[in-house]
Amino acid sequence: MSIAKDGDTVKVHYTGTLENGEVFDTSQEREPLEFTLGQGQLIPGFEKAVIGLNVGDSTKVDIPSGEAYGELREDLVLNVPKDQLPADVEPQVGMQLQVNQPNGQPVPVRITNITDEELTLDANHPLAGKDLSFKIELVEVA
Repeated sequence: MSIAKDGDTVKVHYTGTLENGEVFDTSQEREPLEFTLGQGQLIPGFEKAVIGLNVGDSTKVDIPSGEAYGELREDLVLNVPKDQLPADVEPQVGMQLQVNQPNGQPVPVRITNITDEELTLDANHPLAGKDLSFKIELVEVA
């Protein structure tokens, strides 16, 4: 039996749910997710749950937001005048946009509120501040 350990490339099937049971992502109708343990490719709590599993093993893990996508940061929420949007863009709550930092680095943001004058943009990951649960099955260790 192959046991998953740091440095191994593994393939897993998973289903991720929120506290209310809503599925936010799953690999079930797709190819298994492939990644290398210990390289920080996934959230820390997910990687920890895979380490020590044997091929064919399944586990369920609850991951607090601090080991998932982090806490919701208010400093990543900003209000901007609506007229800063290109004229051909009709803003909608939930719409994803990209803004550039002063150094030119693009940052993905979501519109979370719209008033007559302003847009509220949120650069937090959509799952920031949320506790997550995953069902994980180890399919292969390379």
